[in-house]
Amino acid sequence: MWIIWALLAAVSAALVIVLTKAGLKNVDSSLAFAIQAILILIITWSVVTYQGNAFAWKNIDKNSWIFLLSAGVCTALSTLFSYKALSIGKASYVVTIERTSLVIAITLSVLFLKEKITWQLIVGAGAMVAGAVLIALSENSE
Repeated sequence: MWIIWALLAAVSAALVIVLTKAGLKNVDSSLAFAIQAILILIITWSVVTYQGNAFAWKNIDKNSWIFLLSAGVCTALSTLFSYKALSIGKASYVVTIERTSLVIAITLSVLFLKEKITWQLIVGAGAMVAGAVLIALSENSE
């Protein structure tokens, strides 16, 4: 079942890139994210409330708070950086370089979460890096 959610996340992420690029024509990238962040806040808290988990935050342990708040800061920074890049570069190039985060996430997962490394993981990550380099160095990049 996780693969369905992962595919939905991929489609949603792709739509975010395209819609954001289209919306950034005459809007500051930080302001654009701030506007979208309001919607993110409303939608996510609506889902949490609908699921009956609105007060479950009281049961979160200290370490989880540290990790979740740190991830929140990283999410905000990542999105701000991505929107800035989108405001000045082509979406297809920006997203290609930005998604090398997949290789970084794989590396960090192996190092810190002790996930198993396989030859398929190595080859796949190598292909991602090679593709990103190929696109970034192409003649049409900005």
